[in-house]
Amino acid sequence: MTGTHFDILIIGAGLSGIGAGYHLQTHCPNKRFAILEGRGAMGGTWDLFRYPGIRSDSDMYTLGYSFRPWQGAKAIADGPSILDYIQSTAAEHDLDQRIRYHHWAKRYSWSSTSATWTVDAENAITGETVRFTCNFLLNCSGYYRYDTGYTPEFEGLEHFRGRVIHPQHWPENLDYAGKRVVVIGSGATAVTLVPSMAATAAHVTMLQRSPTYIVALPDVDPVARALNRVLPAKLAYRFTRWKNVSMQALFFQFCRRFPSLARKLLRKQLAAQLGPEFDIDTHFNPSYNPWDQRLCLVPNGDLFRSLRQGSASVVTDHVDSFTATGIRLTSGRTLEADIIVTATGLNLVALGGTEVCVDGQPVNLPDTMSYKGMMLSDVPNLALVVGYTNASWTLKADLTDEYVCRLINYMDQQGYDYCTAKPDPAVTEAPFLDLNAGYVQRALAHLPKQGDRAPWRLYQNYLLDVLSLRYGRINDRTMTFSRIADAPAQAGKVAG
Repeated sequence: MTGTHFDILIIGAGLSGIGAGYHLQTHCPNKRFAILEGRGAMGGTWDLFRYPGIRSDSDMYTLGYSFRPWQGAKAIADGPSILDYIQSTAAEHDLDQRIRYHHWAKRYSWSSTSATWTVDAENAITGETVRFTCNFLLNCSGYYRYDTGYTPEFEGLEHFRGRVIHPQHWPENLDYAGKRVVVIGSGATAVTLVPSMAATAAHVTMLQRSPTYIVALPDVDPVARALNRVLPAKLAYRFTRWKNVSMQALFFQFCRRFPSLARKLLRKQLAAQLGPEFDIDTHFNPSYNPWDQRLCLVPNGDLFRSLRQGSASVVTDHVDSFTATGIRLTSGRTLEADIIVTATGLNLVALGGTEVCVDGQPVNLPDTMSYKGMMLSDVPNLALVVGYTNASWTLKADLTDEYVCRLINYMDQQGYDYCTAKPDPAVTEAPFLDLNAGYVQRALAHLPKQGDRAPWRLYQNYLLDVLSLRYGRINDRTMTFSRIADAPAQAGKVAG
């Protein structure tokens, strides 16, 4: 078991991890850090997912980094373009030289007597456990399990003679030309897959248990294009970013405050896209209000175009069982298929499923509370990047990185070794995420909590977070700061 000490360890070399590396390198230039990546390539989601049509469901002017303008032609970008953006950002700032691939973090152990984290990582090639130590941990491992997606138990699955595929594990060179395809699901992955596969498949059916709100937007931002003609790239990017942030926030608040009116407007757009003959009430009229779950985005209405042309269709029903040749529905109808894609969701997990111990005591994540949406109560010197559910992930990731850099620099200036967010007994607990989506509800019992007031509440509001994280006080009444000399005598054992 070998290892190395760093001032900071970043876990994960995806969109968040590369962004975190840039911020540390820029704002904490004297700190030595490394990035541990469990897989053999950087990019996270954008390298893992290879299904047809993979694309962002947020515009790249807000999903892109604050420090590096998105220069692509399309605001709604495809997966390979986003992966290239991440890779080129890493190369431009030499962050690719700091990545240690095939190191999957399995255990974090904190010692207050030395003010260090011990990170045990498994080398995926050799099977060896490699031990690192650091003073601060920045977890950028995302929010879902990379090894397996979520697939419900389907009766009779073993009888189906065709192929069953989960989008998280898309096979290379899958030939679906001329094949009958059923995509189970109605979320962002499903609405991406259906029009992409419909271009060459014999027919694609989107089978959904219940409808989802879907919004069509152009994949090119005309305002961004005009600004780029007359302004320097960084200034044009900044204007476009704030324009899109403001529009997203206003639309979210509008949906929350006036759900009936928002529903009518969304339905009107659907009617314009699908035509008067389409049965919107059955297939695109959700039982919940807009933004109770995340809205799906389809660039240029490509899904609706496939439905109009007849190359794709939507069926709203429940799976009774798989058969040898397709799916039997509870209504008695049968969908014939050569390929079935289970776009049924992700398995959410906090901290990549890593075991956490503080001074020899295991930390049960559901017993902790999230401080400012990035740190955990009674867990020192550890921050995790968690993006927004109602806006682009990177908006919150950038703010989290900025705050962590401010926090580290403050501790250095004041001579502190570690900081801990101390819970307030008066704060009422609430679920970590306020979304009714199935993948969220399945995971809530395993996630930290949030509180009913600042700094424990996740407001899902970029403007409020700018004030709190970029300009707010570091030394507030909740965060406590300590020196090694102050550590209790009994602390410091590293379990295992």
